[in-house]
Amino acid sequence: MPGNAVRNWTLTPVLLPASRAANGGGGSLRQTEFAAMYLIQLFLPLRDNEGVAFPKAMYDQVRADLAEHFGGVTAFVRSPAVGLWEDDDGDVQRDDVVLLEVMADHVDHGWWAAYRKRLEQEFRQDEVLVRATRAERL
Repeated sequence: MPGNAVRNWTLTPVLLPASRAANGGGGSLRQTEFAAMYLIQLFLPLRDNEGVAFPKAMYDQVRADLAEHFGGVTAFVRSPAVGLWEDDDGDVQRDDVVLLEVMADHVDHGWWAAYRKRLEQEFRQDEVLVRATRAERL
């Protein structure tokens, strides 16, 4: 925007069907409801245990899977996070990881367990971290 112009923002309440409103019923709309959802995060390693980078196509496929299943995905791939943990021998291990996120109305634990197991096989990992946090969509 040119100069020191300030944009005026107007907040509009979210309209949700009554079936998603706290009191439910009737099919009418109710104002000022904020949607409770889950933020689900996946942490995928950039390299295998020998330090060889996984091909970009593997991450593209995960993004495509999540976008198709959840209607969207956010991938933080430009700035990998560093994960550190202690292995069974007491040695500190390190992984550079990328983070992918989806938002969902509920957590289907069975679907996520199967998908996580598939990712663990494809990325040759003992464990792929997947976590869900309750969040409000504002």
